[in-house]
Amino acid sequence: MRLALYVVALVLWSALIGIPNDPVGILLWGWLALVLVGRHQGFWRDWRPYVAGLVGYWFLRGLADQTFLDTHFDYTVRFDRWLGGLVGDGRTPTEQLQDAWCGTPCLKSGDPHWWDLALNTVYASHFYVAVLLGLVLWVRDKDTWRAWVNRWLTLLLVGLTGYFLIPTAPPWMGIGAARITSRAWNDIGLERQNIVLLGMSNQVAAMPSLHCGIAALVAFFAVSRLRSPLRWLLLLYPVAMGLALCYFGEHYVLDEVVGVALAGAVMVVWARRDRTREPA
Repeated sequence: MRLALYVVALVLWSALIGIPNDPVGILLWGWLALVLVGRHQGFWRDWRPYVAGLVGYWFLRGLADQTFLDTHFDYTVRFDRWLGGLVGDGRTPTEQLQDAWCGTPCLKSGDPHWWDLALNTVYASHFYVAVLLGLVLWVRDKDTWRAWVNRWLTLLLVGLTGYFLIPTAPPWMGIGAARITSRAWNDIGLERQNIVLLGMSNQVAAMPSLHCGIAALVAFFAVSRLRSPLRWLLLLYPVAMGLALCYFGEHYVLDEVVGVALAGAVMVVWARRDRTREPA
């Protein structure tokens, strides 16, 4: 009965206020579910340092575009146009995808297609997958949970460093591509809402793409821990995320490549560190 009321409350909150979107808000809802099933003992004791890291990342990300450094507009465009010349007519992959899939003209207010809804769902999963994976692992296996959140927070901090040092414009700003990220969800009344960590946006946090990086980190981590041969299908997740980001005008392909490379580097560094700490 209590879980049924919880589900009703979450559905009503999502419908009237918005789907919980920020990591601390999602953690609060997860903690409440664990309270209802009696599995919450030690939750905040374990999560406290990581929540502090998430809050610090969230607010510092919002300040990373307030430095004295100039925003970069050119190097990502040059790379993507070179790539576009290999696979198409020399325009960036974002321009080619929007021309083929979005409609003419490509507008956020345009009628969405089924692939808009599918890719919008992939895009939105970025805000949930890492936190939900952490919640599940905290309940099932504290050592694996700790391994995951260490890698996740490390990637966030590495990405944050990039935002401070190389503020880079995304396609919707750099080449005037349409920013059509939320049009499919908006069309059916779905809306994400930050409920604890409020807006601290950074319009030039394009390099690296942490959307793609975290999707890759989730896939790499799962592949390294699971044993089923089907685990390799999880590598399609960062591919789908990269396609969505490029099509929606949120990231250049170069942003995504760097994000995936950083995720791989984080996995390697933590794997080596874990081996050095294992008893002989």
